[in-house]
Amino acid sequence: MRTETEQTIYLKDYAPTPYRIVSVDLDFKILEDTTRVRAQLTIEPREQTPPGTPLVLNGDELKLDSVAVDGAPLVLSAYVSDANALTLVEPPHRRFVLETEVTLNPAANTKLMGLYRSSGTWCTQCEPEGFRRITYYLDRPDVLAPFKVRMSAPKALAPVLLANGNLVDQGDLGDGMHYAVWEDPFLKPAYLFALVAGDLGSISDSFTTMSGRKVSLGIYCTHGKENECHYAMDSLKRSMAWDERRFGREYDLDVFNIVAVSDFNFGAMENKGLNIFNDKLVFAQPETATDANYHSIERVIAHEYFHNWTGNRITCRDWFQLCLKEGLTVFRDQEFTSDERSRPVQRIHDVQNLRTSQFPEDGGPLAHPPRPDSFREINNFYTTTVYEKGAEIVRMLATLLGEAGFRKAMDLYFERHDGEATTIEAFIKVFEDASGRDLSQFATWYLQAGTPQVGVTDSYDPASQTYTLTLTQKVEPTPGEPTKKPLLIPVRFGLIGPNGSPMGFGSVSGGAVEDDLILLDRDSVTLTFTGVANKPVPSLFRGFSAPVKIASNLGQEELLFLARHDSDPFNRWDALQTATTTLIANAATGTAWSGTEVDALRQALVDTLDNPELDDAFKAQVIDIPTEPVIGRHIGKNVDPDAIARARADLVRALVGPVAEKLESIYRGLEVTAPYSPDARQAGQRSLRNGLLNLLTTGSDRGSDLASRQYDNATNMTDRYAAMAISARNWTAGAPALLGDFRTRFAGDPLVFDKWLTASAQAPDDGAIERMRATLTAPDFPRTNPNRLRSLLGSFVMANPVQFARADGLGFRFVTEAVAEIDKVNPQVASRILTGFRILPTLETRRRDVGLDALRALKEQHTLSRNVSEILDRIIAG
Repeated sequence: MRTETEQTIYLKDYAPTPYRIVSVDLDFKILEDTTRVRAQLTIEPREQTPPGTPLVLNGDELKLDSVAVDGAPLVLSAYVSDANALTLVEPPHRRFVLETEVTLNPAANTKLMGLYRSSGTWCTQCEPEGFRRITYYLDRPDVLAPFKVRMSAPKALAPVLLANGNLVDQGDLGDGMHYAVWEDPFLKPAYLFALVAGDLGSISDSFTTMSGRKVSLGIYCTHGKENECHYAMDSLKRSMAWDERRFGREYDLDVFNIVAVSDFNFGAMENKGLNIFNDKLVFAQPETATDANYHSIERVIAHEYFHNWTGNRITCRDWFQLCLKEGLTVFRDQEFTSDERSRPVQRIHDVQNLRTSQFPEDGGPLAHPPRPDSFREINNFYTTTVYEKGAEIVRMLATLLGEAGFRKAMDLYFERHDGEATTIEAFIKVFEDASGRDLSQFATWYLQAGTPQVGVTDSYDPASQTYTLTLTQKVEPTPGEPTKKPLLIPVRFGLIGPNGSPMGFGSVSGGAVEDDLILLDRDSVTLTFTGVANKPVPSLFRGFSAPVKIASNLGQEELLFLARHDSDPFNRWDALQTATTTLIANAATGTAWSGTEVDALRQALVDTLDNPELDDAFKAQVIDIPTEPVIGRHIGKNVDPDAIARARADLVRALVGPVAEKLESIYRGLEVTAPYSPDARQAGQRSLRNGLLNLLTTGSDRGSDLASRQYDNATNMTDRYAAMAISARNWTAGAPALLGDFRTRFAGDPLVFDKWLTASAQAPDDGAIERMRATLTAPDFPRTNPNRLRSLLGSFVMANPVQFARADGLGFRFVTEAVAEIDKVNPQVASRILTGFRILPTLETRRRDVGLDALRALKEQHTLSRNVSEILDRIIAG
């Protein structure tokens, strides 16, 4: 294997730069084929920097045209330059101005990092290390400076010129050229720099802040897509108002702009005052966007806006602290969506995402702490551990401190660190100072990889009316961490009596208990509750109060009891999911279920559907049968995806058969006849209806025809896509026709084509891989577009274990061959797809071996990027 130059970066080696950048002036001259970038950096040595210390600026694939200090060109002996660095051998030991000029070719930049051209529009992506692809710079997050940007371009090609901050000047230059000058007064690192130039349509609005300032809002997009941007604008305004109410955070510039582009490695980017978005997270209309799309737009618009304070005004000192901004901001966007929609349903979605993506990462070869100690390629650490587990850690802080205590700590965080690049330690210190609590043990959550496993056993003594509950914690070894420290785990709990009502108790001893919160801070805690009149059923980790795996001694009967009676909606859902998962996992590994168990589970599902106090969105979550990857993770080792698929299908048939007529009746009664709205009520109704369609399609002969009729009669994309995707996942007789019609009907819309790619990739039949190969190699398939590649290959590796993990290795080889080609164009996308191989350690031997063979062939036969080689080495090492 040949790879790019590799260097491991260690947190322990952090040191401030010997020079600081005081201010940045940039001048971009954008032409059809080239872009000239002139940079004037005002630089000064730090107090502790000795005279004669070289100044080393980062670059990436740059060619230096000129360099000067204080207006005087440098002689060749005064500097050294190559594509990756510019070194001033002996810079002045005082404040000076460094002037450089480079020429870029944005159209040839297929990595989509730095300045590139997407569908005729010039745009940037600088996080984490893309700015060095624009000009030579100290490209790290602890180098903060104000930026002033002048842009000039042909008015016919780029009538719109945008950058960070406020517009301070603009005008015509003659010869068809025009210019704009933007100034951002707030200190920011280079990764937050943004520039957009192009011929774009737009919509505009305004928002009045809590202090009475009027902020101009704009969303820029491809011409003709303006009408699809209004939900994004509405989401932005609601986000701005929510952040004022919930956290007291007011927006600080005169303008806030969003630009939608079609080629983007990320979902979106929070650049100060100029957010750049993947267009799939901006565009929405009922005919082409699903309820899930509307939900994602709302969430991501909020997320990027919330970064203005948690990421921009306060940023991270180094990339090891990435979860400082991302985990905190994910928590904030989760809370926003919970307040805007259904809090229980949002919590279920959050936990499903955590268990589906982060738990496997934490339990496999790619495990790493939320704050890692080293990396070879920082792009590989934009992971669910940093984002989703990072959010759960913040949520645990909120649980420990309570709502008022958490707000007090956040206010102190904003006051103390505004304008700084800071660390996880400083963040924890704020919470200690605001609450008076010692959080040194809690901080281990940030420093240690792996998902804790909490064991639960209990007993009851009727004579003394005492109830004993024992909780144990253990974290399995992860790569580089053979031993683990006990964590501080907050356990929200309740005791439920035989009649389903909450059960009180007299006193509790043996451990720390604060109201409804148990603090599990040792390897094992045994609590004794007195004055307990009857044997209770424990409801633990209410609201999923900690990101742990739970192994309890509760049987199917007790789990179904919780599903009917627990006052905590999350635990009601989780109990039923656990009961269902256990039956399927047991059957897949050789232990058949009994008719009594299936009858009880069916009755619990029916009781949920019949309960008028539960909303439709929650019912939809409850009746959603756990997926094959979820069941595989429950089994843990020697997983056979084919056996799981058979067992799951068999159980659904057993559950649905006796009540199919009833389910179909409920399904028909849920049809939405009112004009489409993405609001929570309508979306919940459609979600339940499509959940019933999924059950009927998997579990009876009725579903295939129902799905075809729903597809034909659908008045919105939610129902049409659901009918097609459900048919494809079950590979019904009608699936090929629906897939064919969908592709033809929406051939001109790339974002709807992504939906077709996703549905195709999840089909479990043996022809799936050849159809995907044909799609991928078709002359008109856009092989450089991240959305298309993620929709096809990302969906395949994450959601189709039957075909991806085939015993003959065909699925593994198909993906590694694709990764080798994609890596030549876009290493970030290639490495993300490759992470799907993290399931290898859980598979039974023959599948694991053919998967490793495919990875070894990739390593030996191809020249690979740092991005791919790091992921590859970690997975092979196990």
